[in-house]
Amino acid sequence: MSDVADLQSAPGPVFFDRRELELILRVYGRMVAAGEWRDYAMAGHRDVAEFAVFRRSGDAPAYRIEKRPALRLKQGQWAVIGEGGMVLRRGRELPQVLRVFDSRRFSVVE
Repeated sequence: MSDVADLQSAPGPVFFDRRELELILRVYGRMVAAGEWRDYAMAGHRDVAEFAVFRRSGDAPAYRIEKRPALRLKQGQWAVIGEGGMVLRRGRELPQVLRVFDSRRFSVVE
């Protein structure tokens, strides 16, 4: 009987709401127009929602925007993670975290 109670109390998958997705897609559209990004993928898992952007289809994600509600009272539930897995910015408010893309000059380094 306790197994049924555990399943009912387990949280469902985490995902983005409409307002959050609108903010993320606005940044994505701007970067596509600039020729920096070409593709994206979204995933909702048990503890994290992820929006990954790609420079080319088939490559590893260039950036990941993650929502982790479990961290909302600690470090903040939002994070932008770079290619190497380095956290570029973390915070409690999505617009503030997305500003990391405003402050960077994206260019190809050879």
